[in-house]
Amino acid sequence: MSEAPATSLEAPTRVRYGVLAFLAAMTFVLYLDRVCIGQAAPRIQEELGISDTQMGWVHSAFSLSYVLFEIPTGRWGDRFGSRGVLARIVVWWSIFTILTGFAGGLMTLLLVRFLFGAGEAGALPNSARVLRVWFSSANRGRAQGIITTAMMLGGTAAPVVSQLLIGHLGWRHTFMAFGVLGLVWAIAFYAWFRDDPAEHPGVNEAERRLIAEGNAGDGDLTARGAIPWGLVFRSANIWLLGGAMFTMAAIYNLLVAWYPKYLQTARGVSADQSGWMASLALGAGAVGCLSGGWLTDWLTNKTGNRRWGRTLQSVIGAAMAAVGIGAAMFVESTTISALCIALACLGVQIQLPAWWACATEVSGRHVGALFGLMNMIGNVGGIVSPSFLGWFVDAMKAAGHSGRAQWDPGFLIYVGVALVGMVFWLLIDPRKPVEAEPV
Repeated sequence: MSEAPATSLEAPTRVRYGVLAFLAAMTFVLYLDRVCIGQAAPRIQEELGISDTQMGWVHSAFSLSYVLFEIPTGRWGDRFGSRGVLARIVVWWSIFTILTGFAGGLMTLLLVRFLFGAGEAGALPNSARVLRVWFSSANRGRAQGIITTAMMLGGTAAPVVSQLLIGHLGWRHTFMAFGVLGLVWAIAFYAWFRDDPAEHPGVNEAERRLIAEGNAGDGDLTARGAIPWGLVFRSANIWLLGGAMFTMAAIYNLLVAWYPKYLQTARGVSADQSGWMASLALGAGAVGCLSGGWLTDWLTNKTGNRRWGRTLQSVIGAAMAAVGIGAAMFVESTTISALCIALACLGVQIQLPAWWACATEVSGRHVGALFGLMNMIGNVGGIVSPSFLGWFVDAMKAAGHSGRAQWDPGFLIYVGVALVGMVFWLLIDPRKPVEAEPV
């Protein structure tokens, strides 16, 4: 990520890239811990006697608390700084990742996953806030692309790594092993990071000036005073970005929660094969995140059009998701179907860096809280989606269907979800921040 040189003979230090590396490592662990339950679900259901409908509740318990705690944890970062907030929430979710391995039945599993989601809720709003402080607007899309790519790589690694560990350690000890990673990250981050670049001992004057000059157009980022909720709720962009995230979260959570079991139950592949195929799909999502981050900055800087520079790739990505899911359900070859699902996941995740950039620009001074609000609206899709499909496949089973006839119609509903997202992106205009919109 090239940036304009500071007006000094002294070369800028590169502490900001260390910040980026820390955030990338955090989001990698974030999705590793979040996604691993999809691969473990068949073992958990068998051991604890949980139906598909009930397992859908477990997946949705995480998403419910994730939604409820988005705004407060984002607001805490705005008010008190992200250093302490991020360290605390990573410790929290890591502890409940470990405790997932101690679940003895449906109720304890529901409670643990709910509390796990409460911890993860603050990670992305506070990451957005850190990037807003440490990176200029001209390079923020690429930085966000790296963060979301690391996130997707964690999700990509989760099915394969989980299956390997489950095979050797069992599902309970697998969750314990994953939880330890977050605890290590939290200790290292708190010791090294500073909310203000000027307070970091490794940042020289040239890097301080470079960061300050790059953020000069953003105005005062200090969240003084109350959030202007009247303007917020009248902002079309807030609801459109929330709606776009709803469609992305619904599709992504479908793949995380149910795709490994779909492959085993409907397509007849082994547990090991399902891990590799699920990783293929989520790996394509990682490619979408990385390319999407560079693409949104390139389009914006090349064309000078902040609206379509931030949104055009997402319109195309939503169309790709619809085509990929639809094609996957109509082909007989499991391999080709998996490639189509990978295309769909790429289409979903190429939208994500552009969404981060739009949400950050629209939020203004209250980026932690308003990013959290939009992500909260969107992740209602993450609540509804796993429970809906769990209920749907049980209902189809009760109606006498099995195999693909039990599962494929449910997946096809998400073609429509992706097309709704495409419409939302056609209407989003990131040139209109909340506090600049008329009362």
